[in-house]
Amino acid sequence: MPYRYIFHAHAQKDYESSLQWYAQTSIKAVENFVVAIEDVLELMCKYLVRWRNEYMDYHAFGLKKYPFTIIYTIDVITQTGVINSIYHHIKNPKIKYKKYNK
Repeated sequence: MPYRYIFHAHAQKDYESSLQWYAQTSIKAVENFVVAIEDVLELMCKYLVRWRNEYMDYHAFGLKKYPFTIIYTIDVITQTGVINSIYHHIKNPKIKYKKYNK
């Protein structure tokens, strides 16, 4: 059975700010970024535990064409991937696995 996913508020903010940045470039860039994120989330939900557990309970799934990594944890009780961050590789690596309050 495939898992489902939810965005933490911080990850939603990351996603929206990335969309705004790509919108300054072109609408096509936004569309391609959205498709890339959706493809990764769909694949992630099929095989949630497949990607490496990089740090403590955090898993990471990198996008191929964009400099982003989706950082998530797994809630095994609800079978949900909790997207904690859509981490841009230019950011400080010390905040990659930052815990955010719910």
